[in-house]
Amino acid sequence: MAEKLKKRLNLGSALAFVIAGCVVLPILSITWMALSVDTSQWGHLLATVLPRYFTNSLMLMAGVGALSLTLGTSLAYLVTHLEFPGRKILQYALFLPLAVPSFVAAYAWVDVLEYAGPLQTYLRDLTGWASARDYWFPNIRSRSGAILVLSLTLYPYVYLLARAAFRELPSSGQDVARSLGLGHVRQFWRVSLPQARPAIAAGTAIVMMETLNDFGTVDYFAVQTLTTGIFSLWLESYNPGGAAQLALLAVAIVAVLLWVEKIGRRKARFNKSGRQMACIQPQPVTRGVGLLALTFCSLPIVIGFLIPLIVLVTPALSDSALWRGVGLWRAACHSVLLGGISAVLVVGLSAIMVLGLGTARPVMRKFLLTFTTLGYAFPGAVLGLGILTPLALFDNWAADLIYATFDLDPGLILTGSVAALIVAYGVRFFAIGVGATEAGLAVISTNIPLAARSLGSPPRSLFLRIYMPLMRGSLASSLVLVFVDTVKELPATLLLRPFNFDTLSTHIYGQASLENFSAAAPAALLIVTLSLGAIFLLAKAHR
Repeated sequence: MAEKLKKRLNLGSALAFVIAGCVVLPILSITWMALSVDTSQWGHLLATVLPRYFTNSLMLMAGVGALSLTLGTSLAYLVTHLEFPGRKILQYALFLPLAVPSFVAAYAWVDVLEYAGPLQTYLRDLTGWASARDYWFPNIRSRSGAILVLSLTLYPYVYLLARAAFRELPSSGQDVARSLGLGHVRQFWRVSLPQARPAIAAGTAIVMMETLNDFGTVDYFAVQTLTTGIFSLWLESYNPGGAAQLALLAVAIVAVLLWVEKIGRRKARFNKSGRQMACIQPQPVTRGVGLLALTFCSLPIVIGFLIPLIVLVTPALSDSALWRGVGLWRAACHSVLLGGISAVLVVGLSAIMVLGLGTARPVMRKFLLTFTTLGYAFPGAVLGLGILTPLALFDNWAADLIYATFDLDPGLILTGSVAALIVAYGVRFFAIGVGATEAGLAVISTNIPLAARSLGSPPRSLFLRIYMPLMRGSLASSLVLVFVDTVKELPATLLLRPFNFDTLSTHIYGQASLENFSAAAPAALLIVTLSLGAIFLLAKAHR
């Protein structure tokens, strides 16, 4: 029995080290590329584009982070603490903007707010204005517009975690606050917000990392960031070294962000007494306050989901020829294929790894699980750039070996293939699979697998007949989430996709780049439809 346990431990540890190596390898590759080239070009970058890239990236992250923090936290507090009309529906409907990719929302809002759009056309017809010189209208294609659009599609990350934290707060704190005469505003600032701070900080950090990762929105709005700079230097200036240096700067920003978030709550301590576990209940409010809360909670859904959805549906239903394009359904097949393979690999490998490390030392287990989830913290463009060099080295080694053995030249095997995309997706979204596996494992009593082992159940049978059925819900949710995130991923796909290979995301990006939004609407609608499945599972899991 001890020998079997040692063998199982060694296998799980070895697999975990392999997966951790795959996650770390792109970062090491980027570092090597950045430091091995002539650093004199930094002088040129500093004198030209780097200050603009850096400033825009920081201002976008700060703006989107602050707006998403304010919006997500306030919405979560209202739906958990106040009883108002429509609250039970709104608390789940507030997840809906997450189904709309940021770049899709950007295309939709430009279509609505541009000079030839319906809003400005209506204003000119109503007032008699003849041209843009007769009135002022805000430019949606700007840094402020990018902040607004990104915030409306990313705030659900903060809302999701803040709502879960507020719901788990003990009711005793609220009872004491009310007995001391504190109103809802002072209860929020003095009681609820400090206790929910770790969850809110984690959600805001995710939002800021997603903002740094964004390419489609900022590129369409002509806001030059580090991510657009990586694409520009790599694909337009043919300067991989400069692109790697920008990628390394983006990695440094993410590392500082995570460090600041960790330091910010280092001394915080949160405890619950066993006698205070009754959760808070929404309190009734006056009719006026209820209507204000209903309006405030409805606005993000209307602006972030319903209006973009209407903009997508209108051209898609008015012209059936848009659905008959061969490129659309080929891109849809590619997205479904890539999403399915990536989801199965991510969830399967993460489950095997987490279970394989179940008997490992806590320090080693924590270290490996932390390393394997780092990929989610790095922008897709950075991972795409970092994966290219290791794949090229592997292809050259494999080609030399095959040529020496069989006198055949296979050419490139992984570079420029679908396999490169799957590797990038796996590294980036592995954290979802690990999180779901740990969540499912936490609710299984340790007595069940111990009893199975005592009855002679082998590891394979234990995995298939005990763990998998009991963790089925968590693993199914992570499968859907990885699938949808893969379908929505744009930067890594643009860098690594094979020639003449489109997914739904790249199809939308290509059509929108040609200002042909009508042709992009069906693909965007398909992504939104697929994403709604993930939103349904999220809402079901957080009832």
